[in-house]
Amino acid sequence: MVAVSPLLRRRLLSTSVTRTHHKPQQQWSIKQVTKSNFADTLEDIKSHVSNSDFVAVSLQNTGFFSAPWQRVSPFDTADTAYLKAKYAAERFQVLHFAVCPFTVRASKVTAYPYNFHLFPRPELKMEMPSYSFYCQTSSLISMARQGFDFNSCINDGISYLSREQESAAKIQMGNPILAKNVTESTSTLSVADSVFIERIKSHIKNWKKACKETSTRKEGNQIQDALVRSLRKLVLGNEEYDSRPCMNIDVCSERQAQLVVEMLQEFADDVVPLIIPAKGGAMQAVRVVLTSSKEDKDLLQGKLQNDEQELKKKVRGFREVIDLISASQKPVVSHGSLNDLTLIHSKFIAPLPPTVDEFMCSLRLAFPLVIDVNHLMKEINPLRKVTSIPSAISQLKNRFFTPIDMEIPCQAMENEDTILGQNVVKICELFARLCSILKIDPADVKSDKEKRASALEAYANIFRPFCTASEEPIDGEIKIWTNNTRTVSCEDLVFLWGFGDRVTAGVLKSLLQESHEAFSKEFDVRLVDTSCAIVIFWQHGLSETFLNTMNKCSDMCGPLREMVSEGLRAAGYETYNRACRLGFWESSLADSLDRALANSDCASEADSKTKCSDRCNEWIINLDDL
Repeated sequence: MVAVSPLLRRRLLSTSVTRTHHKPQQQWSIKQVTKSNFADTLEDIKSHVSNSDFVAVSLQNTGFFSAPWQRVSPFDTADTAYLKAKYAAERFQVLHFAVCPFTVRASKVTAYPYNFHLFPRPELKMEMPSYSFYCQTSSLISMARQGFDFNSCINDGISYLSREQESAAKIQMGNPILAKNVTESTSTLSVADSVFIERIKSHIKNWKKACKETSTRKEGNQIQDALVRSLRKLVLGNEEYDSRPCMNIDVCSERQAQLVVEMLQEFADDVVPLIIPAKGGAMQAVRVVLTSSKEDKDLLQGKLQNDEQELKKKVRGFREVIDLISASQKPVVSHGSLNDLTLIHSKFIAPLPPTVDEFMCSLRLAFPLVIDVNHLMKEINPLRKVTSIPSAISQLKNRFFTPIDMEIPCQAMENEDTILGQNVVKICELFARLCSILKIDPADVKSDKEKRASALEAYANIFRPFCTASEEPIDGEIKIWTNNTRTVSCEDLVFLWGFGDRVTAGVLKSLLQESHEAFSKEFDVRLVDTSCAIVIFWQHGLSETFLNTMNKCSDMCGPLREMVSEGLRAAGYETYNRACRLGFWESSLADSLDRALANSDCASEADSKTKCSDRCNEWIINLDDL
């Protein structure tokens, strides 16, 4: 038997004690919502959202970034950060979405957490490239280790149900849409609009007259044979809708549909307009139904509204929850709002617009007040470097006295899995603790915009990356390091690549110090990935001097000429921005910058050819003018 030394015995005993007394993570009871209990749960959620002050959201999506530089970084402007988030939102899918209406009263938080199991649209899954599918599968495997049941999600998951899908479902089920859903303004009419309206109005008058004349004829005296009736129906375009005469008016756009609907108000006593949607949610035609009396018209409209409600129950999806939160106009609390909100907007609201300004305008129509706890965390110095919610809560408990009583009245069923959706409750707790430390009273927040607490308003609707509420965003000013308050202009950044593999930032900085006079002043180097680095010139103007030298080989000398001969390349921030804007999402940033430079050279060459052609045209003599 081998003797064990006292030191080794003490180490083994301490390890054993640590494993035995490991404290389990706190678990709350989260209601798991699937297709089978979605309809019953929706009314409860509607009531809880209405009675709460905030709605916390958290989602789990598929996939991860195929390259580190594609993640939002401190050196990204609001535009480039949005382009990166947009790229991710359009590639990934939402697998489950946690929603938690909650109120904060002093130290008590009352929360109603729900976790929705979703499944993506099949046509989007089929279009994924192999590498992207691998990335998503890898993420799903990590979720499976946490207890995620794929079969349950797919077989009993809730559909996304975008607006386009809802319209397509109505087409398949033969349900038209009441014309009251058309809201486009047509206050200004063109000549073409006026001609279109008058032509359709005349057609409807003739159709109504023919229908009434046919209905008043007595049987036996003026009996028409089947051929005559068929010809009249073909010429007039007569059809029947629930035994009532109707006709279809083809339209080319929503504007034309609105023009027809507004014109039909002149026949409001006995006509009911319906919208027939086409595939993709566009408007295909306006169906005009002729009723026999006002009572008959009310009866038809009531039946159509009932049919629409029944249809919604059959094709309903998670978008109803998003619409419910949007209709409440309650402040939305999240963690990492830019990435989450681009996903929400892309999957459940509308396709993402091309620019961040358009995105913010569109998002505020749905969610007027979005509070990201990240910006609250950055106001507390110990949390500036923290990105994890559990770590932030743990540090706040250790450093500050902030007693928070979490109450969750809505209990899950005993056989339900309560692992998924925990994060949304932690967001509620973290938000309450941060408000307590920052002396912000959440009870002052009201749905009315004019009555919102100014303290929380300062932290709302901030989509600029790594920005705190106390800092006024300056155009062109960005951060390089998350934990450093020092900012730099985009014009003072230079991207370098082609310096070889396995080169550290320190080694590259040493090589640059002796290569050019621009590096005689203060500068720093940071690696973005293994292929590319950022050089930060802290004195304005030095970046332009260095780039001018890189563009003129004749001005190079010494070590810099040698580095360029070995493949060193450089570009300003605009090239990086162009790579993101044009969608050059290569696996290495160096390849993306090369493509952006090539695109810029092609554009410059095309412009020069156009100018040359214009100058040549000035000297061309037209013989017909002589």
